[in-house]
Parts: sequence; structure tokens; C-alpha cells
Amino acid sequence: MKIPYGESNFKTVISGGYVYVDKTATINQLEEAGKYLFLLRPRRFGKSLFLSMLEYYYDVAYRDEFDTLFGRLAIGQNPTPLRNSYQVLFMDFSGIDTDEGHDTILQRINEKLDSHLQHFLRRYAYPETFQREVLAKTSPAAKMQHFWDVMSGQKLLLLIDEYDHFANSILAADMKLFLRVMGKGGFVRSFYETLKTATQRGTLDRLFVTGVTPIMLDSMTSGFNIGQNLSLHEGFNEAIGFTKTEVSGLLQPLADSCPVALEQLLADVTRWYNGYRFNIKSPETVYNANMVLYFVKNFDLRRCAYPKPMMDENIASDYGKIMGMFSIGNRDENFAVLDELINQGTVQASQRRKFEFDKGFDRDDFISLLAYMGFVTLQNETLSGETFVIPNYAIREFYFHYFKVELERRNQISIPNQALRLAVEKLALYADIQPLMDEMVRALQLLSNRDAMGMDEKHVKVLLLTLLYQTQIYFVQSERELNRRYPDILLLERNPIAVPHQHLIELKYSKKSDKDAGWAAKKQEGIEQVQGYLQLPEIAALQNLVAWLLVTDGERVEVVNFSFPEGNA
Repeated sequence: MKIPYGESNFKTVISGGYVYVDKTATINQLEEAGKYLFLLRPRRFGKSLFLSMLEYYYDVAYRDEFDTLFGRLAIGQNPTPLRNSYQVLFMDFSGIDTDEGHDTILQRINEKLDSHLQHFLRRYAYPETFQREVLAKTSPAAKMQHFWDVMSGQKLLLLIDEYDHFANSILAADMKLFLRVMGKGGFVRSFYETLKTATQRGTLDRLFVTGVTPIMLDSMTSGFNIGQNLSLHEGFNEAIGFTKTEVSGLLQPLADSCPVALEQLLADVTRWYNGYRFNIKSPETVYNANMVLYFVKNFDLRRCAYPKPMMDENIASDYGKIMGMFSIGNRDENFAVLDELINQGTVQASQRRKFEFDKGFDRDDFISLLAYMGFVTLQNETLSGETFVIPNYAIREFYFHYFKVELERRNQISIPNQALRLAVEKLALYADIQPLMDEMVRALQLLSNRDAMGMDEKHVKVLLLTLLYQTQIYFVQSERELNRRYPDILLLERNPIAVPHQHLIELKYSKKSDKDAGWAAKKQEGIEQVQGYLQLPEIAALQNLVAWLLVTDGERVEVVNFSFPEGNA
């Protein structure tokens, strides 16, 4: 299979013989939904390819290629009357440098507009004088207003990709600059006001905008108040991203070529890349499309082995940058949300449809922003709001990497990654837990000296998980439900990494005030729990399992090693 990972040009995908997951049936839904539409999804989700598909479908310049491009797809069997009926203006606002202040940002956006408008004018053979006139205008609004003036009498489709890309970067770095650029009187809002004028005159007949967050919808809708945001609509939950059926189709050739069952492949891919729900009533969760394509493209057919790493470095870098948005508003309150997510697994908020940053930025805003970015997703709703969870293992890894960074920053400590990697390696190869315990005690003492956390069993467990997540040796499971029992930590083999030992770790916290008697009671309680876990069929089936009990008071740690249960040696 030719996998279009990283390929966002629809014509290249179709004509190049790449696998294409058919999303063209959504075109009918979009036309029925309205004329001026916004659809937001997390980064690396397949938005650009979706937008490119719309461009080739609607562009009059590709009328003669319709059967070649769409003939075998859903929309090709039942095209709408609007197919290949527009001159299409395409804009992409990614790649704008936001590090040098207001005037530089304005200049870069002007350059982007000049490039897009000139490409359109050349493409449809408009007079060169139009291009020179556009270049002569000094603001985004003036450029667009002049463009709409010279297009009078035409009916255009405008497609905008990454509409908020530069705005996200500004917001993460400088709220005041964000408000100056995007707020009332800012050049972004003035730019979007020209679009409303163009719709009133009939020149802008249709608009479709993609991005990640609705942080600019206030700027857009204040000047352009006739658009519809489809991002949280049930009918568009699966419009972008992959469904379970679509992913099964991509994985089937791997299962056919390898001694790996499709069910196992699907379960692992689901664990890593699935879990996104954009409307609480939607029965199906969605897979991150680019993450799935990365997996399929990098699956080692010769060895029938999973990619290493399971997360593409480009995606990891992308999400790492987005983590900068944790500094928006009150950083301590945002950290409390992160702590709650990691400790309890859920957070509650009332999801925002748009943001009004001039009125402040609170907990609901922050959690909603996490949801749009794909760091949390909808699970259910209550009378007080929606409940959000971490969608999948890939995102959980990002949280623990960031949690470590925040622990170090907030407490002015250093937890060396190299020492952690070597410690977990010894645990994996030799079932030697002592190096890991040395790192854990060191971290506990550093944190205790600064009274960093209201120390209890959950906080100690989160610290241990944070240390474990810094390596990519094990698949880490926390409080996995097993016949109504919940082992604290399971360290399971992580394909394609083969390790001699898997581990079960139970942790007990004894308050210093309880002294020796309390310590002994906690130790006995933990021993009985571990012995019970080892009798469970799911645990007994794990090969080469080593079980551990850790008893701690937040500074020292006692380790109890359990021999292999029968059948695991």
C-alpha cells in the first residue's frame, strides 16, 4: 500500500495511487448545513487533505478531471449541482513568524495574502493590473476589500486552512499582543469584516474554514456573524479523522501479511490513537488520522513489528509546542487541572463555543482549549457540565512528559532522564528495581524539601508514573480494572520492544505520624492485595511477571519482591 502520510494534496493522493479513506460523502452534508462554515479539529488530524478535496471538487478549473479524481468515490456516484462551479480562493495561515512583535506579524500576514491573492489572479487569468493594485495596499483589510471590489459580479468559494495557527502562537506567548492583533480595532478583525461585506454583495458565495481552536471566532464572528461552527455538531463527529471501520480497512493488509490478528492490531491502534469525541451524543469515537497513517506506513512487514517509536517525532514536536498553551491565564490553576487529570482521570467543565479573552480566562476556558487541541475529549455530561478524559495513550505520554517539566520548573529541581532510562532498563532486563527506587527516593526527597505536594499515596504514585513515562520501554497501565480490582501499575511488553520481564507494582503510603505500627499495617495490607492480584486469570496469563510492593512515607521506600506466580516462571 502507498500510504499518504504527510501528503495533503488530494490530486496527488488520487493520481499517485495512494490509499484514500473516502470522506467525500461529507460534501452533501456540508452543502445542506449552510454556506459559511467552520470545522475545527486537533493538529495532524487530516484537515488539510479534507480541504484540498473540497478545492478539487468545487474548482471550475478541474471540471475535466472530475471523473478521474472522484469517479470511484462516494461523491462521484452522486455529485451535487455545485461541483466544479466556482473559482476557488485558497488561503493557508500556517508558517507565520510570531516572535518579533505586532509590525512583523502584520507584515508576514500581508505577505501571505499577497501570495494567495496573486496566485488566484494569475490562475484565472485576471489582468496584471489587479495584482499590482493588491500589492499596493498596506493592510490585510485593504487588500481584501480591493480584491472583492475587482471580483464584483463573480461568485467565489473561499477556503481557509489553519486560520488560527499564528494566533495560537501569539496567545501562548503574549495575551496583550493577542488582544491587540485579534481584538476590536485589530487588523485581523478588520480583515474578516471584509468577508461579510463580500457575502452581502454576493461575491463570496461560500466559505469553509478549518483550524484547531475557536480562539479567533470572536474576532471572526464579531465582523462576520453569519457563519456556522460545525465543530461540536453530532453529524460531523466523524467528518475528519478515521472511524473504526476505516481503520480496520487500513490494518487488514497488515494482518493478511503477518501472523498478527486484525483484532490485536485494532486493539493496539485503538489504545494509542483513538478516543476523540466531539459531540456527547455521538456513539463512535474517532482516531487521529495522521497517527494511524504513521503506524501503517512504518509497520515493519518484514519482521511484522510495530513502528519504533509509536509516535512520529514530527507529531511529538508539534504537540510539544502546543503544550506552551498551558501558560495561558493562571499557570498554577492550569497545573491544578493537569494534576487532577493525571490523579483522577477526569475533569469537569462547561465547554466553550468561543472565547472572549478580553473578559478573562478561567478553568472552563482552559479545559475547553485542551479539548479543541485534542488533549482531552468528551466522555459524558452532568447537570453541572461536561466530563472530559484523556483520549488515548499517546496523549497520556505527553501529559506525563509535561508534568515532569512542570515539577522541575515549579520546584527548581532536576530529574535526569538518562538515569531514569538506565534504571528502567535494569528493571526490564534483570528485574532489578533498586536503581528505579534510588531515583524515586531522590525525587521524593527533593520534593519533600520544598513541601511541593500535599503528599499522599496518589501523589507518590503519580511521581512514580512520571518517572516511568519518561522511557519507551514499557506500556504503562495505571489502575487497570481487573474483575473489580485495580492494581496500581502494570508495566507490560510494548511492541516492538521485547523484554525479559513484565511487572506489577502496588504502592502503599504510610503517614509519618503513624510510625512503625502504621507502616507494618500498610505493608501487610499491600501483601494481601498483591497476592490477590496474582490469582486473577488476566495477571496469571502474563509471561515472566514480577510483582512488587512499595511502601513509602514520602521519603523512604521499602520494597517487597514476590516470586513468580505458577505458570509465569
